Amino acid sequence: MVSRRYLRIKTMQALYAYNANPKAEARTYEMNLVKAVRDCYELFLWLFALLPEIAFYRMKKLESMKEKHHPTEEDLNPNMKFVNNAVIRQMENNATLKHLWLKHHIQWEDDTDLISRLFREIETLPEYEVYMSSRDSDYKTDKRFALSVIEKVFATNDLLHWFLGEKNTHWIDDYEEAMLMFYQNVKDFKEADGDDSKIATLFKSPEDEQFCRRLFRKTIENADEYTRMIEEKLQNWELERVISMDMLLMQMALCELLEFPSVPIKVTLNEYIELAKWYSSDKSKVFVNGILDRLIADLRDSGRIVKTGRGLYQN
Repeated sequence: MVSRRYLRIKTMQALYAYNANPKAEARTYEMNLVKAVRDCYELFLWLFALLPEIAFYRMKKLESMKEKHHPTEEDLNPNMKFVNNAVIRQMENNATLKHLWLKHHIQWEDDTDLISRLFREIETLPEYEVYMSSRDSDYKTDKRFALSVIEKVFATNDLLHWFLGEKNTHWIDDYEEAMLMFYQNVKDFKEADGDDSKIATLFKSPEDEQFCRRLFRKTIENADEYTRMIEEKLQNWELERVISMDMLLMQMALCELLEFPSVPIKVTLNEYIELAKWYSSDKSKVFVNGILDRLIADLRDSGRIVKTGRGLYQN
């Protein structure tokens, strides 16, 4: 499932685009936000389909080598360990994945050149040589190898990243999030589950599904009030000089503090400080931290921050 940080980033991007177009309808940008999040899950499914396709490609190659005019002993009796990897077989035979691949029209069979290049890169891994030569043949070994392929080939492969970005421009930015989801899901596979291993859903809970929509709507709805609150905390600093991204992040943080009782204050503060560091100027982290600290102190004193459930922790 996608992380709350990912949902914050996508909401931030949607709000930034909306603010850049004063005549735009918020509904349009909200729908684009929802689509962008759902597209990340489709990328996750494309990644899940990779290893079974690479194993199938390798199996066909091994079969063709048996048809040579003068096959060697190795050609006739190849090492099938990669092809028969138990974790890859779980992916291939998983009913949930089969349904989702069909639903989203996911197939790699027309991309043989990319698949062959990925396999050649897998072959160069030291882990591949160790795996193929080892006498150990158990589920734990198979899973450890599959995870090493995801981490050391898929996650770092510029060609794969570019190729998927050509399919959907959102996937250029979503690549890391989808890869983490994929890696964690495979890590959670269990031998006892067989072909029924659980496949992660897009959202952890219905609450997560509504999180980005509500954050988007409420930030827009209360933007003027949030701007006024922020302006009151500016010291020797004119509102017009505040970077637009910093302003947006602080508005979103205020929205979370006031509208999301289940989100702890410390989580909100840390998340938006991190986003300022990634998406704004070099000085934004310190600036945003300082303004939000003062706002939180005032909101606590006035009793406007009300937290419940998980929101009571880490405050």
